[in-house]
Amino acid sequence: MIRFREQTLLSLPSRIDPTLLLLWLALLSIGLVMISSSSVAFAAEQYGDPWFLAKRHAVYLLMGLVLALAVIVVPVEQWQRYSGWLLLVTILLLVLVLIPGVGREVNGARRWIDLGIISIQVSEVAKFSVVVFFASYFARRHQELYTGWRGFAKPCLVIGLLAFLVLLEPDFGSAVVLSGTAFAMMFIAGVKLRHFMLLVALAGGLLAIVAITSPYRLQRLITFLDPWADQFNTGYQLTQSLIAFGRGEWFGLGLGNSLQKLFYLPEAHTDFIFSILAEEFGLVGVVIVIGLFAAMIFRMFVVARASLEAGSVFPALAVFGVAILITFQVFINVGVAAGLLPTKGLTLPFISYGGSSLLIGCALLALVLRVESELHVKAEPQVQKRPRTARVRRTVMAEAA
Repeated sequence: MIRFREQTLLSLPSRIDPTLLLLWLALLSIGLVMISSSSVAFAAEQYGDPWFLAKRHAVYLLMGLVLALAVIVVPVEQWQRYSGWLLLVTILLLVLVLIPGVGREVNGARRWIDLGIISIQVSEVAKFSVVVFFASYFARRHQELYTGWRGFAKPCLVIGLLAFLVLLEPDFGSAVVLSGTAFAMMFIAGVKLRHFMLLVALAGGLLAIVAITSPYRLQRLITFLDPWADQFNTGYQLTQSLIAFGRGEWFGLGLGNSLQKLFYLPEAHTDFIFSILAEEFGLVGVVIVIGLFAAMIFRMFVVARASLEAGSVFPALAVFGVAILITFQVFINVGVAAGLLPTKGLTLPFISYGGSSLLIGCALLALVLRVESELHVKAEPQVQKRPRTARVRRTVMAEAA
């Protein structure tokens, strides 16, 4: 245990929420199994080892658990105290990744900083920073949100800066998720409805302009409306994904029996891993996985509400932010794979292949587990004091009689 300024900086939680922990481990296990299945052909072709990506994902999974342990031992109060520094470091990384030679370019996008052993996707780090910083900011200055335009404009400028830097990479999907999460947290914090609606309309308009003015994004929108019109060119990925869903039917083809992963469906182990899951496990498997995500998100909302009722505003907003962020990513990933949304590259939390996404996802879940643990500790003394409080109340009433 380390102490600084009479505050505990590191301490193990007294308990861990069993429901959240089991749901989290279930999704991590499904992710490992599905990556092992969906990447076999690709890994054999690219690396000469059919289990190369599965082994690499297992290493990232161990790193994610270690990072989760590092996050869960930090008291929630410390995250609130240093949230501003965390945001500044994130902004610096978002600037550095745009510099040629510093940021690594893949498929025309400069989103990664190579650290030698691993490459970090900076937009994923920004997700953790956005949740922590805005939870801290709105907890401290929530009154400013409904006292005038000035208090409302300050967080909007920060959101705009982050979204602008992420769009320069470019990473349209992460910009939408970051902005949507911050807006949702602002709404819960108590922003005036007219300010919120104006902000949503303005942000939606700007994102629409960005999508329409970019040729390849505009082509994605056109393809989304009718992917079968050009199924062997611009609509190829979406049509192959839909074929995977159709082949899965009710119970799927069985684990490892997918045909679409055999070089028919691009990005089968990353952005479109849900399509392979649908093909191998059918509608039943799809419902189970979505049910696991829904149960996890619902549990997070329960923790956030309990924290708010206990008067802990920062923990409540932080947990709410994590729940909203995961909701956005699951909705967009599943929606894209099922043809309900235009094609956009976003990972499915805890299941898709992607080291940075997995690491940050584990860190976010660890933060939620820490909040729930501290909430439980605060509730214990209150339960013990209730009989004493009741006796005092009865004594006062008897004396008054």
